[in-house]
Amino acid sequence: MYLLLDVNAWWAEKAAFERIYWIITLAFTLFFILQMGMTLLGGDHDGTVGDADDAVSGDDGIGFQFFTIKNMLAFFTILGWTGLACINSGVSPMATVGISVFCGLVMMVIMSALFYYTSKLSHSGTLNIKNAVGQTGEVYLKIPAARSGTGKVLVKVQGSIRELDALTDDFTDLPSHSRIRVQQSLGDDLLLVTRL
Repeated sequence: MYLLLDVNAWWAEKAAFERIYWIITLAFTLFFILQMGMTLLGGDHDGTVGDADDAVSGDDGIGFQFFTIKNMLAFFTILGWTGLACINSGVSPMATVGISVFCGLVMMVIMSALFYYTSKLSHSGTLNIKNAVGQTGEVYLKIPAARSGTGKVLVKVQGSIRELDALTDDFTDLPSHSRIRVQQSLGDDLLLVTRL
């Protein structure tokens, strides 16, 4: 009972401006801790403006995303704590708002950069055939001349050697073990190659 009275007395002595910062700080700190806990436990799904699934399926990673739930929680958490620090240091209300908003935005940039560069560390095993264009390789099974049939080539794509179907516009057959360069992608696992 004494603790409750003590909290009520503490709250009553706060100015309205400081109360607003305390409400923001306590609420968003709680949400931020819950969000981070869910992230660590694997139950996290970060809502973003835009659809990240298309970027991931295209094997180009998730772009730099500024407006996410995590970033907004971090923004208001840092805004609140910075504002309270400014208030306790005797900074004017206008300067407190400016400093706390600035610090919140800096935190959003840091969080966005952290998640952006972390997503670049992950590697998708999905083959993007366009990544083979310009690469050199070796004919595995003979490729008939002038697109009269397909053969197979071994080409290093996305860090691993892949066996892919290939055609050539060359006027002579490309025998096994010939060195080739990939000129273009013709669709799913089909390349246009030329002899080196």
